[in-house]
Amino acid sequence: MAEPLRDGTGPRHVAIIMDGNGRWATNRGRPRLFGHHAGAKRVREVVEACPDVGVKYLTIFAFSTENWKRTQVEVAGLMSLFRRYIAKETRALRDRNVRVRFIGDRVRLDAKLIQLMDDLERITEDCTGTNLTIALNYGGRDEVTRATRRLAQDVHEGKIDPKDVDEETLPKYLDTHVLPDPDLVVRTSGEARISNFLLWQSAYAEYEFIDTLWPDFTAEEFARLVGGYGRRDRRFGGVKA
Repeated sequence: MAEPLRDGTGPRHVAIIMDGNGRWATNRGRPRLFGHHAGAKRVREVVEACPDVGVKYLTIFAFSTENWKRTQVEVAGLMSLFRRYIAKETRALRDRNVRVRFIGDRVRLDAKLIQLMDDLERITEDCTGTNLTIALNYGGRDEVTRATRRLAQDVHEGKIDPKDVDEETLPKYLDTHVLPDPDLVVRTSGEARISNFLLWQSAYAEYEFIDTLWPDFTAEEFARLVGGYGRRDRRFGGVKA
């Protein structure tokens, strides 16, 4: 694994679109859910690698608002996988000092899964190591819509003057309001699109689109991507003298 980036040049927050589970399984003549189970195992490896490469915040895209369009069998299998993953990993995450948060709309999720999510957040809320955020039934446009609705309600109730609303206001209503914006967004599997992920937050993020299918993604490749970030020239719209 690469040496930790201790000079502050590395990304503090990395977000990952974990794509390619289904293709990975199909390439092996197995059902798509086999790939999702293989992909879940990679999450632990990447979370464990974060402290070594100086990443404090990791956000992973587990299930999008658009994923409900998949077959009933695959959706049901994914929901079962999420329940089993949370139940299995709760103690390990707590022992590794990982704080877990979930973002996304929980309305369509089943009660058992929501309870497990609540429990995991509560059990790890005092952890001070890696901050792991899991986007579950998440969509960037949906998040902004829900945030705007809450903001509009506060304006309606007189809590906020419309003249005071600026680009610093809306982020306070987003699911990620307690998190810094991502510095680096990685998408696996060779697809070069952002798929409605962290639309507001990633306005100035660096992107890496890699060919590796998620179940083949390793801690070594993660470290390489993090190390490459430090060599980028980030000007945020300005020009260096």
